[in-house]
Amino acid sequence: MTMQALVLNRYNGPLELAEVPMPNPGRGQVLVRVKASGLNPLDTKIRSGNAAHAKHPLPLVLGIDMAGTVEAVGDEVTGFKVGDDVYGMTGGVAGLPGSLAQFQAVDARLLALKPSNLSMREAAAIPLSFITSYEGIADRAKLQAGQTVLVQGGAGGVGHISVQLAVAMGGKVFATVSAKDMDLIEQYGATPIDRRASSVEEYVETMTQGEGFDLVADTVGGATLDASFKAVKQFGHVVSALGWGTHALAPLSFREATYSGVFTLSPLLGGKHREHHGDMLRVATQLIEDGKLVPRLDSQSYDLSTVELAYQAIVDGTNAGKVVVDVA
Repeated sequence: MTMQALVLNRYNGPLELAEVPMPNPGRGQVLVRVKASGLNPLDTKIRSGNAAHAKHPLPLVLGIDMAGTVEAVGDEVTGFKVGDDVYGMTGGVAGLPGSLAQFQAVDARLLALKPSNLSMREAAAIPLSFITSYEGIADRAKLQAGQTVLVQGGAGGVGHISVQLAVAMGGKVFATVSAKDMDLIEQYGATPIDRRASSVEEYVETMTQGEGFDLVADTVGGATLDASFKAVKQFGHVVSALGWGTHALAPLSFREATYSGVFTLSPLLGGKHREHHGDMLRVATQLIEDGKLVPRLDSQSYDLSTVELAYQAIVDGTNAGKVVVDVA
């Protein structure tokens, strides 16, 4: 049996719709009929061959995030049954076929039941962003209620989830954004900071009386991570999923603060701790069903025939929210 999938045969080449063999679920796997594929900036880097940390051999099927329906269950799977609607961060890296295909054979440990109040498109926008946010804010920094939190890039794909997660955990949350997104941050119950209107020294003084933030969650990297080291409180904590590059650590040391890196892909690449992905998504499902977490989707709709436009929107930065491709 065969299925349709978008296949990349050369880096930076076209995504070509092709007939490929239908996967069969192995031990510990479920076969999922993919309904929606969530795209991330990382997908564009993998496509261009510029993501050595997520190397994906050619030919490849892209698509890291997915939502769909279980079609078949492999041996030793007990948590899912045929007909379950599920979502997860399931492939598109390191030789694992991605979600720009009609079907995926997925390690069941990576999955959770889809939130009942989300569409497939909305659910496909969640996994990478939530897992990255949770690993930083809950796992690494262990945010406590009442602590102050600064999210750098609070309107982005990971940022808007980080803001809502920190609010749900009881943090007093602030977020740097462009002026056009300040209302969005207020809707999440956080305090927006116009990143162009004031320097890090100015907003630390204004928002924290010069003390700094207990936790700074960086979703931007580069110079913004350097600014984060200046924004953290004495004995505070900085987390980032974009920690590569050259950075001056003296501001962090002067504050006797700590830093943690987040590498969300690790369970996909090495196969270890995959069950934690499923555990985190079950937390996401509960928060979403309780009305404490809402994904922000780009208003433009895409399918397998217009996927090139979806990728271009991410590359050009014209999307306002997560980009999702309808697969079914």
